Amino acid sequence: MKSKQFLEELRNKSVEELNADLDAAKKELFNLRFQNATNQLDNTSRIKEVKRNIARIKTVLAAQN
Repeated sequence: MKSKQFLEELRNKSVEELNADLDAAKKELFNLRFQNATNQLDNTSRIKEVKRNIARIKTVLAAQN
């Protein structure tokens, strides 16, 4: 259910907002991977969730073009 709400929010955003969200998600993924490599990450499932969010954002961007 949560992903459907996330998709609806993405579809209502402009291309500039989507690109900003994509940059933020990529930075978050980098930080999560860094924390995982240094054994500081407690919730490793967050990496998977962020990857999927990146894919969702890219899909919405491709559909808008």
